[in-house]
Amino acid sequence: MKVNPILLEVFKNKFSSVSEEMGVSLNRTAFSPNIKERRDFSCAIFDENGDIVAQAAHIPVHLGSMPMSVKEAIRGFKLKEGDMVILNDPFKGGTHLPDITIVAGVFVEGSEKPVFYVANRAHHADVGGMSSGSMPLSNSIFQEGIIIPPLKLVEGGKINEPLLKLLLNNVRTPYEREGDFKAQIMANITGIKRMKEIIEKYSLDTVRFYAKELMNYSERIMRKTIGDIEDGVYTFEDYLDDDGVSRQNIKIHLDLTIKGNEAVLDFSKSDDQVDGSVNAVYAITLSAVLYVFRSLVGEDIPTNMGCLRPIKVKTRKGSIVDAKFPAAVAGGNVETSQRVVDVILGALSFAVPERIPAASQGTMNNVAIGGIDPRSGEPFAYYETLGGGMGANPYGHGESAIHSHMTNTLNTPIEALEYSYPFMVRGYSIRYGSGGIGKFCGGDGLIREIELLGDAEVTVLSERRRLSPYGLKGGENGRQGRNVIISGSDEKFMPSKFTARLKRGDILRIETPGGGGYFKPKN
Repeated sequence: MKVNPILLEVFKNKFSSVSEEMGVSLNRTAFSPNIKERRDFSCAIFDENGDIVAQAAHIPVHLGSMPMSVKEAIRGFKLKEGDMVILNDPFKGGTHLPDITIVAGVFVEGSEKPVFYVANRAHHADVGGMSSGSMPLSNSIFQEGIIIPPLKLVEGGKINEPLLKLLLNNVRTPYEREGDFKAQIMANITGIKRMKEIIEKYSLDTVRFYAKELMNYSERIMRKTIGDIEDGVYTFEDYLDDDGVSRQNIKIHLDLTIKGNEAVLDFSKSDDQVDGSVNAVYAITLSAVLYVFRSLVGEDIPTNMGCLRPIKVKTRKGSIVDAKFPAAVAGGNVETSQRVVDVILGALSFAVPERIPAASQGTMNNVAIGGIDPRSGEPFAYYETLGGGMGANPYGHGESAIHSHMTNTLNTPIEALEYSYPFMVRGYSIRYGSGGIGKFCGGDGLIREIELLGDAEVTVLSERRRLSPYGLKGGENGRQGRNVIISGSDEKFMPSKFTARLKRGDILRIETPGGGGYFKPKN
């Protein structure tokens, strides 16, 4: 079959639109504000081998790692029509336990195995574990929540009720979790329906052909992009503040080799995995690499596995960027992924300085709050990530108060927050002056103050509280963030990672970091 460039463009948009419609279905039918309002989920289409064909513009840290989960589901089960597999194991392609993936096959008449797969991953506000929100200061994955290996949640179109009951019996908010699970199931049903419509219209052979050709197309463009970078070895390292257990900085080191139209990223000199929960599994590191290199591409190509063919990622098993079981990993997905991006961009700033910004805030500012809602007497679990400053670039100032890099979520609107949880939002504003000074200034962070209307447990996992986001070419660093607990007239400054029991009337204030500046400031 000969490639028709018009049909190639048609299929690029068709596959992406299926993923986007899956996301709309999940968004509109979910129960939790974390999924419905923040849109902390991702949807994608995969070929018969589990390689990603197309994705929606959702969460980068989800999408680069999801193919590994899909392949684990394929290895674990011979899927039949109407079956769906659920899993969240970070050591089997997951990221951290709150991110739960549901995989389903697409069948056509006469096929004994799936001809495509659809999958979605959503962050659940609680999956059990030692603290509300399932983002604890843990030292083992067993403390972080229920670990779900690949299991059939749906079989022959019917939900596996005993399995669902087991899952719901291990979380603090079972009603909300059940609603979100069913929203994920419906998203996959939407994807299956749309993929079948495309196959019926164009034939299976044609759809498979263009799925493969889109991967080849993305590979060609990625090779061209890498080929435009001067050959050489570019080295950079940066540090995490700490792991929440000790106060020791944690090094992430990269040797980036560009040779011809291929790139090798060697992280093996990074520090060993740590006791705390900032360990990243290999899938997270791979996601960060895919995100950065995909961002270098100027053309409008589909983000699929073709993008990774010219790229090799080397790690050292047992390191902070490729942790071994049973390492604690809750924060590796959200915090270490951001630092891996900072390190890759730092290395590329020597290779293609005109295309690389200064460091953005470098954290997701994870806030988890849980307890008993005094209004209803029922348990609640809230989770959110907060935006901050983006780094300036050679052509302009950084954006302020925005999510950057490995998170692509929205904020939870104040109205939705106060309706769903026993909170009063006392302040939500830009943190003026927190961006690094330069000819072009880094974006400013934000300030969010939440007053508790009932006793609750609060956990914060954050970064850039001790080490600043870097500026480039003489631009100043962005300001570090701050975590503050206000109880009456007392203000207590907290470390980057902490858990605390707060009383009714206490206020949690999060001040997020600004981005780095670019070029020396004008006199």
